[in-house]
Amino acid sequence: MSISPPATGVSAAGLGEVLALFRAQSGLTRADVMQQTGLSRSTVNQRLDALLAAQLVIPSGEGSPTGGRPASRFTFHRDRGVLLVADVGATGMRTALCDLRGEVRSEQERPMDVAAGPEPVLEAAHEMFRALLAAAGRSAADVHGIGIDVPGPVDFDSGRVISPPIMSGWDRYDIRGWFASRYGCPVLVDKDVNAMAFGEHRSIHPGVRQLLMLKVGTGVGAGMIIGGEVYRGADGAAGDIGHIQVAVDDAESEPVCRCGNTGCVEAYAGGWALVRDLRAAGRDVATVDDAVTLIRTGDLAAVRLARRAGRILGHAIADSVSLFNPRVIVIGGQLARIEEQLFAGIREMVYRRSLPLATRNLQIVATKLDTRSGLIGLALLLADGIFAPGRVEELLARG
Repeated sequence: MSISPPATGVSAAGLGEVLALFRAQSGLTRADVMQQTGLSRSTVNQRLDALLAAQLVIPSGEGSPTGGRPASRFTFHRDRGVLLVADVGATGMRTALCDLRGEVRSEQERPMDVAAGPEPVLEAAHEMFRALLAAAGRSAADVHGIGIDVPGPVDFDSGRVISPPIMSGWDRYDIRGWFASRYGCPVLVDKDVNAMAFGEHRSIHPGVRQLLMLKVGTGVGAGMIIGGEVYRGADGAAGDIGHIQVAVDDAESEPVCRCGNTGCVEAYAGGWALVRDLRAAGRDVATVDDAVTLIRTGDLAAVRLARRAGRILGHAIADSVSLFNPRVIVIGGQLARIEEQLFAGIREMVYRRSLPLATRNLQIVATKLDTRSGLIGLALLLADGIFAPGRVEELLARG
């Protein structure tokens, strides 16, 4: 499907702002657009006609009578094309086909070792994308954008992973170029916890402007929402809480982290570290899920290690709370399933170490979206990026 360019003389910024209204609301009339933008009738007609010609906006029925005649309503054409997203974890991958509003329509999941390298992982994502498209009766020409998140630090501007501790062979690999050469559409690459944070913010806590998302799975990471938007920092490295170094009183020596440093939060409290310590204690565990299962049975050594991990995580989170004062902390990842054992230690340290003003209205809660938070957040981030007001002209000009 091709998208026609905007009509001559129509401002790209004006088109983007008008389209944003239809993306946020449904069933708007021309009069509604005039009222909300302050634009003249002729300008609204011109911009709406361009969006109708591009099939980004379509008629949706009649509105309330104005002067005795029903007013036509219009809505964002969410099925004009599709978005494809891949949420890549350390040991598995979820992919989804979404409409242009960023709503997941169908999804798939499969085990996948991210350390296998970029080519096998991206090829697997591509195969899953093709299966999703075929099942929906769509083709690559219908794809308006692709999003992929990964469990490692991402230079957001270039879309490349930089020195990832667990992603062997991915350093500076051109993920965006790999997909762009196959689909010819915009490609978003981000850190998995940023997508998780945005999914929880937009779907569960939309009224919260400052939110911290903590992922405690195989590793430990964090994503931040500041002012309602993902905060990535100057280079995309914001939120790397797992590699803050901490002093632990009962540690005989500082454990070596997967990043190469010693004494990192993740080296004490990450899922892989719990597996290491449980095996050292003589427990038969091989995976993070095994460790979670053992902790939930009430095994004394496992529960002790989980509570210790909670306090270490709480120590690092407390500094973040004092630094940027979030309203909500959401905890996700595999270890969020041991809420009783983990959260007590987190809350203890956060409320003990953070400023009273910063914790006065603070909520510390478990994820509501569970394993789907990254997939949902990634789809919403991708939709927002593609239809950002400043990019609408580029979208309309795509052939």
